[in-house]
This record gives sequence, C-alpha cells and structure tokens, in this order.
Amino acid sequence: MAEAQQARVQKAVEDMVQSLERDHIRKMQGRMFRCSADCCERTAGSMSLVHQCIDQCHAPMAKAQGLVTNELEQFQDRLTRCTMHCNDKAKDLFDTGAKEPAVRALMEKCVGSCVDDHLHLLPSMTRRIKDSLASIPQ
Repeated sequence: MAEAQQARVQKAVEDMVQSLERDHIRKMQGRMFRCSADCCERTAGSMSLVHQCIDQCHAPMAKAQGLVTNELEQFQDRLTRCTMHCNDKAKDLFDTGAKEPAVRALMEKCVGSCVDDHLHLLPSMTRRIKDSLASIPQ
C-alpha cells in the first residue's frame, strides 16, 4: 500500500482507538484497579482467594481488549484482501503488456479506493465496539 494511503488508515484507526480508550477503556481500567485494590485490602481471605478476586476484576478488561483486538484484526484482514485484489489486477494488467506507469496508476487508484471504502467503515465499527464494550458486565 502506498505510504500516504497507509498513513491515512493508520491515523484514522489511531484516532478511533484513542477515542475508545479515552471514553470507555480508561473507565474500565479504573474500575479494574479499584476492584483489585479492594481484593488486596481483604485480610481474611487466603492468597488464593485474593488472586481469584483480582482475576475476576481483570476479566472485563481482558474481554474488552480482546474485543477491540478482534475488530481491528478483521478490519486489517479486509483491507489486506482488498489491496491483494489490487495487486492481482495490476499483475494481470502488466501481463497483458501494459507499461509500468499504467500499472502503477491502476494500483494507486485501486488502493486509494480500498482505503476510502475502509475508512467509511470506521464509524460503524466504532459504534459496534462501543455497544459491545457497554454490554460487558462490570
């Protein structure tokens, strides 16, 4: 993928992740740490019970991280498939005897289209992630 196109995707995804982290993940982290601290304050339980308590505190955060990671991996896979299709089209054009400038132009246009299409998917992906994060029991 062309560097400028890659930078566009990376910036948009980073902005989305930062927004999710700021508006949702930090609150979950705060709850997780306060819950873990409460577990450690318990003097009556065994070390094993304290560790179980802490594990339970960390479970929602682990689920949230897995959810975000899964969505980002699916997004990346789709974008990769799209750019691989562009590579195939460029190779086919090159194999027909087209000159490098024409192949390069096709590739840039195709990859640009992939990026545009996938950037349009980010708002719905963000909503889906937010809804999923909100549904994780605390």
